[in-house]
Amino acid sequence: MKYIIGIGGVTNGGKTTLTNRLIKALPNCCVVHQDDFFKPPDQIQVGEDGFKQWDVITALDMEAMVNTIKGWVENPVKFARSHGIQVAPTAEMGPSENQIHILIVEGFLLYNYKPLMDVYDKCYYITIPYEECKKRRSTRQYTVPDPPGLFDGHVWPMYLKHRAEMETSCLPIEYLNGLKTKEEIYNQVYEDIHNTLLNRL
Repeated sequence: MKYIIGIGGVTNGGKTTLTNRLIKALPNCCVVHQDDFFKPPDQIQVGEDGFKQWDVITALDMEAMVNTIKGWVENPVKFARSHGIQVAPTAEMGPSENQIHILIVEGFLLYNYKPLMDVYDKCYYITIPYEECKKRRSTRQYTVPDPPGLFDGHVWPMYLKHRAEMETSCLPIEYLNGLKTKEEIYNQVYEDIHNTLLNRL
């Protein structure tokens, strides 16, 4: 059985932290990070707001991301091996319907790209309020540092725009409160996934 989990949400909401814990806890679990598909800085356009448009779908090579996910769907064992992930011995033999293979897709624009809409078995979305998000963002070190005014002038407005778009998509998204402790969020999601998978076996 193959199971694809989306972990989306606002910038600095705790997506990667949650993902990294789940990878260690779930069997035969691989991950695709949307951040790995950003185009080079010289390909990022400057928008009407005067900022380089990092927080829009065109800043990402989404075709490559979709192809990566398709590679996992076609052969999760081969995908895991090529990414240095240990596969449980039972996953390599025996009837495939008895094997569980999990893919976590993690990123800030997971539910705004049509070719990806149908791949998820479960969609999570982490939210945090404006003030908390701005505070967390200011403490992060990025390869390309945030220019002054980027958060208010581009990052937050794009988040609100994309979230509104996402909410009209009719995807069954489960919202997670990013103000809860890391432990609480992890326990909630792990228990939910665990119960869902047990019901499917």
